[in-house]
Amino acid sequence: MTGAHGDPIDGLDEALAAVDAFDRALCGGLLRPRPDEADALTAFAASLTGTPLATRVAEAAEKAAAGAASEDHFLTLAAARTALLGAVHDAVLLRADEITGRSRTDADTTAEATGAAAVPVLAAARSWLGDLMRAGWQGIDHEMISGAAQVVSAMLPNPELRRLATLLDGFAAELAASCPGATLERVPARRWGDLWSRAMLLTVPGAAEPALTGTATGRLLPLGVDVHEHSTAAQAQVHAVLEPADGSPPRLVRAAVSVPRPDTVVGAGVWQLMRPHMSLLAAVSEGRSMQLTDMPVTAEGDLIWSDEHASAGAPADAFATARVALPTAAVAPTAALDRHPARIAVPVFLEGYGTAGGGEEELTFTVAGTPLGVDTDRIPTAGPLTPEAVAASKACIALLRWDAGAFRVQPLAVEATVRRKNVAVHAGGWAGGTTDRNGVKAEKAATDSVAALRERAGRLLRK
Repeated sequence: MTGAHGDPIDGLDEALAAVDAFDRALCGGLLRPRPDEADALTAFAASLTGTPLATRVAEAAEKAAAGAASEDHFLTLAAARTALLGAVHDAVLLRADEITGRSRTDADTTAEATGAAAVPVLAAARSWLGDLMRAGWQGIDHEMISGAAQVVSAMLPNPELRRLATLLDGFAAELAASCPGATLERVPARRWGDLWSRAMLLTVPGAAEPALTGTATGRLLPLGVDVHEHSTAAQAQVHAVLEPADGSPPRLVRAAVSVPRPDTVVGAGVWQLMRPHMSLLAAVSEGRSMQLTDMPVTAEGDLIWSDEHASAGAPADAFATARVALPTAAVAPTAALDRHPARIAVPVFLEGYGTAGGGEEELTFTVAGTPLGVDTDRIPTAGPLTPEAVAASKACIALLRWDAGAFRVQPLAVEATVRRKNVAVHAGGWAGGTTDRNGVKAEKAATDSVAALRERAGRLLRK
């Protein structure tokens, strides 16, 4: 990593202030907006002046301020909010590219529209999201939130709609846990505004479909695994470098697997839910590469993983990959709906840094004389990597993220010296199974939980 990362980014504060204005209006709802909420909508619309959305946003904001907005107006406001955060994303990502010295490719990310059969259920989802906006976060109740269940059930049989179904299911669960909204002491306005806007845009036919650009053939070199857990779902996203078989330059790619997660499956148990769906997890644990043959890939560098297009390769050390291949790997563009600063996750390799803090204080790495916060809260409990191991490290593979106005790193793996030997510890070290004592213990507990769930499901199906 090179360059300064603490300098202000022009226009960033103003764009975020406009988003905050919209989110304040949404707290009280848009059925009968108060004067301050109407003013917030006006300020939000003013921030889009001079853009292609300006006229439509001004009309939508005016209707919303009068309590007369339709679902089409709500969709326009969601698009405008997403566009503002997209501009923030682009500005921050440009700074990240300057820091890492990495190039980014251009590609067409346009997706084709989904089938007409899906339109009625998408309209039902948009109607429910419109009801949320009229009520506002302080007006939600259990009866309103329960309306999502029927929509989610109708979407799940259609693979094209499962992305939106999962989002709605998790969003509804969060809202239900906070009901009634009138009693909330603090509203997570930015987060719920993000979820609402994203869900609203995903109701547009074709918005959720990845833009496939072809296939990938070559050697896949894993760097590390990023684990995301929610009360209703879990995802493992493997970051890797692809060395194409045709000799073209290496590029950064991702491969992800997502599964529903019952409440009783915690910690290492999530791997047992994911392993049957992606052989790459075993390769990560065993420190191996994989050979890909005609693996479908999106314009954004996401591999649409299928085990039939992959086979086990030779041993490949993630730190060797990070030192040699990562610096020259090109980065794919970001899909339009994914342009959000919270989604920035740029693989980086750090070494020779100083450490400070730890324990109750925030851990920081000092890189080229500049302190960089370390987000140890993102380290999954489903692996051997710990904050203590990160604090004692001398080299780190991480994701560069942007949080609360500053860059931070999320460790994926670290190297440390133990008894004069280099030891590597990976967050995804237990992804494909482990002989580690703590890992084996966690696996057994998870196995018992998963077995009990399967038996219970079997009894229900036999009735």
